[in-house]
Amino acid sequence: MLKDGKVLVGKGNIETYILPQMANRHGLIAGATGTGKTITLKVMAESFSDMGVPVFLADVKGDLAGCVKAGDYETIKKRVEGMGFDETTFPMKAYPVKFWDVFGDGGHPVRTTVSEMGPSLLARLLGLTEVQTGVLAIVFRVADDKGWLLTDLKDLRAMVAYCTENSSDLLNEYGNISRQSAGAVQRALLQLEDAGGDVFFGEPDIQLADWMQNSDDGRGYINIFHCAKLYRSPLLYSTFMLWLLAELFEELPEVGDLEKPKLVFFFDEAHLLFHDSTKALRDNIEQVVKLIRSKGVGVYFITQQPSDVPDPILAQLGNRVQHALRAYTPSEQRAVRAAAQTFRVNPEFDTEEAIMALGTGEAIVSFLDEKGRPNICERVTIMPPQSMMGAIDDERRKAEIEASDVYGKYDEAVDNESAYEIINADKLEREKQQAEEAQAALEAKEREKAEKEAAKEAARKEKEKAAAEKKKAAKKKNSTLGKVASSTVNSIGRELGKSIFRGILGIFKKG
Repeated sequence: MLKDGKVLVGKGNIETYILPQMANRHGLIAGATGTGKTITLKVMAESFSDMGVPVFLADVKGDLAGCVKAGDYETIKKRVEGMGFDETTFPMKAYPVKFWDVFGDGGHPVRTTVSEMGPSLLARLLGLTEVQTGVLAIVFRVADDKGWLLTDLKDLRAMVAYCTENSSDLLNEYGNISRQSAGAVQRALLQLEDAGGDVFFGEPDIQLADWMQNSDDGRGYINIFHCAKLYRSPLLYSTFMLWLLAELFEELPEVGDLEKPKLVFFFDEAHLLFHDSTKALRDNIEQVVKLIRSKGVGVYFITQQPSDVPDPILAQLGNRVQHALRAYTPSEQRAVRAAAQTFRVNPEFDTEEAIMALGTGEAIVSFLDEKGRPNICERVTIMPPQSMMGAIDDERRKAEIEASDVYGKYDEAVDNESAYEIINADKLEREKQQAEEAQAALEAKEREKAEKEAAKEAARKEKEKAAAEKKKAAKKKNSTLGKVASSTVNSIGRELGKSIFRGILGIFKKG
């Protein structure tokens, strides 16, 4: 509830508020399952909306959509009146809401490009080793240097294949790209695609300005990210939320300390963000959390125990709400003790015992004062929400989506020219050129063969001609010789005949 321009979160011995100028100092809502964290989140989101501050929150269980309807006063009458309010001072009301959903089922589709996500977050999503992450970083660098946009997963697969094929040419400038690591990246991309992770990548990509709008009456829109389906893949869910946080940090300008935030971001199930994350990634998250407040963004982590958040980041969370924790084992008791030690002591009660004794809807809270100092902790009852608590039917959700000013803007995915098309066009051109060169070589070979055959045939004919002429000459010679021989033989014959005749007749002697 917004009261006197401040976020009234709860009431105990005193009313406890988050001051608008301190809301971007971030916060933590912790507590066991079923102790009221979602109610607290919703109360804060409504109050920021009333303040004119847009809100982004993840709806993991589907029970935050009721913000579009006014609550039922009768169901909370006893609680409201017990806190000193009535139906006039605590009116039920609906809030301006925009629904979003990666899969496009429960809200406007949310997409980003592979290039925008970058290699670090994508490597986390793919579960790559350090060496494989290095190969992925090279792939992104080559794409950036060439000006090739990586829109979706097919672009990235094509780019990995391109870098692998041209690894020897890229070696000196970018480093080694082993086929084994590239193959592992390709397999991880296929697994992500099979798991449905490809729907997140594409165009048109989300414009953050659409999450930072106010309604006609000046209230900030509550952007509800419907992620009941996405949450089935915790790694994809946490990576998306981390990408969004990093995108806000990169895109928004520096504004310094404002009278109120430009946007408040609620990160539910925050423990997933840090689960199995590398030290380098945790360091990056810490840096974003430290610096993003200067962009006018307040970040509120929702989780079960404060220990789910690394200490350097926990130290940045100035506004704290601690719901009940149960301690049945020594490790759970240590967790309660650690949670209690994060608060500034109130001499009126034992914080550790109070945390274990809290009922549903109660909390230990501590918010920053006007000088940025944490107030002593207070035990309070959390205010109820002013909108309906619970889910809405599909017809109402559909009506809200179709009435939105961004309806139709993101619904149809488009496939503009990007790395896949460029690489394949280049490949086709190279294949065409290679085919033309091969055809030219084949034709040259055929010509050479024909020329050889023609030369061979000419030589054969020349040889045959020479042989024929030789034969003809020999025949002519033989004919002349034959005539001479014939004449000689005839002459000799006649002579011999005479000699023989005369000898026989006894007239001549053979001389």
